[in-house]
Amino acid sequence: MFLASLRTRWAGLLGAFVAVALGVALTAAMGLGLASTFGAPEREPVRFAGSPVVVMGQNTLTVPVERGPDTAHASKPLAHPHPVDIELLRDLRRLGPVRLDGAKRDAVGVDAPVGDVRKVVGDRARVLTGAERRLADPEPERDAQALVAVNSFLGTAGGVSAFVSVFVTASTFAFVVALRRREFGLLRMAGATPGQVRRMLLAEALTVGAVASGVGCLLGAWGAPVLADALVDAEIAPEWFAIGGAVWPYHLAFWVGVTVAFSGAWTASRRAGRVGPVEALRDASVDTGVMPWSRRIVGGTLLAAGVGLLGWTLWTDPSALMKRKTYTTQPMILITALAALTPLLVRPVLRAVRLPGAIGLLVRENSAASVRRTAAVAAPVLVTVALAGSLLGSAETAGEARAAEARQRTGAELVLTGDELSRTERVEPAEQVEGVRVAASSASTAVFVREEGTALIRSEARAVSDPAAFASVSRLPVVAGDVRDLDDRSIVVNEEWERRRVGEWVDVWLGDGRAVRLRIVAVLARGTGDNGAYVTSANGAAAVVDRVDVGLRDGADRGAVAGALRERVGDAGLRVRTAEEWLTDTHPATKPQTRLGLGLLLGIALVYTSISLAGTLLMATSVRGPELRSLRMAGATRGQVRLVIAGEALLAVAVGTVLGLAVTLLNLAALTAALTRLSAPAAMTVPWDMVGLAAGVCAVVGVGSGVLGVRRR
Repeated sequence: MFLASLRTRWAGLLGAFVAVALGVALTAAMGLGLASTFGAPEREPVRFAGSPVVVMGQNTLTVPVERGPDTAHASKPLAHPHPVDIELLRDLRRLGPVRLDGAKRDAVGVDAPVGDVRKVVGDRARVLTGAERRLADPEPERDAQALVAVNSFLGTAGGVSAFVSVFVTASTFAFVVALRRREFGLLRMAGATPGQVRRMLLAEALTVGAVASGVGCLLGAWGAPVLADALVDAEIAPEWFAIGGAVWPYHLAFWVGVTVAFSGAWTASRRAGRVGPVEALRDASVDTGVMPWSRRIVGGTLLAAGVGLLGWTLWTDPSALMKRKTYTTQPMILITALAALTPLLVRPVLRAVRLPGAIGLLVRENSAASVRRTAAVAAPVLVTVALAGSLLGSAETAGEARAAEARQRTGAELVLTGDELSRTERVEPAEQVEGVRVAASSASTAVFVREEGTALIRSEARAVSDPAAFASVSRLPVVAGDVRDLDDRSIVVNEEWERRRVGEWVDVWLGDGRAVRLRIVAVLARGTGDNGAYVTSANGAAAVVDRVDVGLRDGADRGAVAGALRERVGDAGLRVRTAEEWLTDTHPATKPQTRLGLGLLLGIALVYTSISLAGTLLMATSVRGPELRSLRMAGATRGQVRLVIAGEALLAVAVGTVLGLAVTLLNLAALTAALTRLSAPAAMTVPWDMVGLAAGVCAVVGVGSGVLGVRRR
């Protein structure tokens, strides 16, 4: 029986087929991309390729930490690795030729037997051979770090794509079943048992799911290289990134597709099998009972869980709301909740709408009467708009908060940057330029602290040569103490530290690994996480000055002073910029790669939603022949019928947009409240351009599909 049903109902199942196939294709492509990030390609050593042995200074800090009743060791890379000392160089030269890289002594190449080298070195340095010699190259971890970024993006994209595909596929199957209620009633009247109706629907779902999953795997194999090229072009992935030959993503995608198809038809099939023949026939004409109590309970529970989780996170760990993992996953709970409650919300929303004219009245009443159709169209729009608003809005709100915080911290008028800055050769000439009031140099470094005895925490820091001068050209968010009290035996920390009271002593390891005990003289607000620690240059002796903040005298011409500074210190590699230019270059509100990545992710979701939306409306219009003929018999012209269909599609898209905006505003409001709790600049940023684009594309697809369905009648 189900084979005959497939032959006659293939057009109605086409939307479900496309939904499953595209979902499987996305899952396979993302899975293949993830599988390709699990290992960076082996690279040959470059810096000391001609040396069989490389001796590298210690570049890690290792300290004992507690692991339950036992003691373990935790390690972190040093901010300033140790050089190979002079005495060790003399010993190595006795073994054979030693190769240096210019004046650098962080690593040297040795032409000698590795056993002899290890005996001489002992625990004074690291001995590298074979492929390990690459660790002495500049940025040896860049390949692995690049893969981490790609892995993070594909993981996020895969999770969102899987959510959209599961959500839309299940919704499509449920709508397909809802369109066939009259058929079920006739089958029940002809003697079919509820079990036979359920088994027929599930057999159809399994058949469609299996065939569509196979097609989706083929599409995924074709689309994965295209996705990899797009990631490389967007500078999200490194140039060498390519899809490997993993097989498990195909298995995963295939069985996910079959499972989604089966589960999407399961609930609707049980509901269709439970109703009696007369009730099924009556229910086929008018949408009633579209919200069973089980769905209300599930939707209400998810809504309470989503709001409760937002509140709990806001209260216990507001900084977590700024993390991509959090603002990517939490909206999904609210989206699922509102989607489950959409049939319940459709009529109240529509009743609040007043459309002009007879056609407007007919559009509203038709949409309110056909709740299942309206909800099926609104659901994918809700998903797309909510994701576009929540993901991009959260990224832009957090990015704008970081940029605003950086602007608030900066009190200088001009900023000198470069890797070759030096206190004596660059800062003193800067101070001698007419119009310069103060020039405060600082260097990037780090400090390490063992918190609660169980974790070694690295905190980014800056080493300043003159705390008073630095305080005069900065506006740090101090909540206690005074930055000007900083000296060689003290430190400035922020509210994230375990010890954060002024006057307390804290044991830290400096960027070069030295253990010191420093007194806290000032505490900064936690903010967005960019308020690091501050030490003096004596506690960052290995750090190279990379920035000089310049303050001007009253009435000084900034342009003239900048020109004079360029003449005095404008060597190759050094830049003189206004504070605004420097902030724009180093603290953009949203990184271009982030926006490109999220745009690519939302583009995938939008394509999927558009195809699902078109399939749903074509299926819905295909069963409205008697209704549309009645309109024609009542005197409506073909143009008026098309206007009614287009208006219903636009109204359903508007309902989905409103619900999606509700999710967006709730998430962004929680993020804004979190920024306020963190004492960071808080301003909600709604990406109206992307929200409008998503809603506009859905509207065009909806109207076009609906009108096309009418023309086919």
